Amino acid sequence: MKHFAASAMLALLALTLPVAGHADVDPASVPAPKRTRLQLYLDAREANDVVARDPAHTLFLDVRTRAEAMYVGMPTPVDALVPYMEHPELMSDWDEQRSAYQLLPNSDFVSEADRRLKAKGLARNDRVILICRSGDRSARAADLLTNAGYTRVYSVVEGFEGDAAKDGPKAGQRVVNGWKNAGLPWSYKLDKAKMYFPR
Repeated sequence: MKHFAASAMLALLALTLPVAGHADVDPASVPAPKRTRLQLYLDAREANDVVARDPAHTLFLDVRTRAEAMYVGMPTPVDALVPYMEHPELMSDWDEQRSAYQLLPNSDFVSEADRRLKAKGLARNDRVILICRSGDRSARAADLLTNAGYTRVYSVVEGFEGDAAKDGPKAGQRVVNGWKNAGLPWSYKLDKAKMYFPR
């Protein structure tokens, strides 16, 4: 009985402490476009530590587009690519405001997140970590999941590529922070089982 009680306590601790040994990102320090309703944030290193320490109780989703994953690479510990926004199949529409091809909301986003959650044996009250390029889309995706009933959605505020340098010889380049710049595990080689296919 003592063994069972101790095991139950350890399991409960793993579920309730998102980043043991780390201080979560201070919500007051998060720029407005990266803020979420739940105000649960991790930096790239914290996210990697949580996933490494407790993968069974964590769903880690990359919410960037398929093209980004294919051409820029992906964090290797991610459970799946579930795009929050996606380019139309034929990239023929231009977004003047962003000076880029148009991105549209992925209508499958919540259902695909649900599918990946269930495949891992988790529920909407388990820990979910989202990563995008630099923290803006993961924040909006976190709010969408929160609206759908998810209760513990963390956004990686630095994203995969990080923030752009404001000055110096690398001004405009994404070299400030983020998953790749922290030297965390990533690869150009994609695992088909983790990839998103419209249903």
